[in-house]
Amino acid sequence: MNLTLMRLLDERCLNFPAEGVLQLQDYLRDLGYLVNVRRIRRLLRKMGRWAVYPKPNLNRLGQAQYIYPYRLKGLLIVAPNQGWMIDITARAAPVCAHG
Repeated sequence: MNLTLMRLLDERCLNFPAEGVLQLQDYLRDLGYLVNVRRIRRLLRKMGRWAVYPKPNLNRLGQAQYIYPYRLKGLLIVAPNQGWMIDITARAAPVCAHG
């Protein structure tokens, strides 16, 4: 039974690599296999398969071309809403091409 499920899961994962465990459970249910989510996860781990989707790139945080400075650093905020002011000097004004 496990080998049959693994074969079906492998075929489905090759055709639709972004599907997760719940979608695979629905697929197997449509084929007539009543399989628990935990069993599908275990079989996928055993086969070395996982869903393909964009993961967070946490190591690219400091690699931006320009990191905007924190302009409130060292400023003593003593009045209400003092830290909510907008600083428009950090952005360049758009150039009008309509003469």
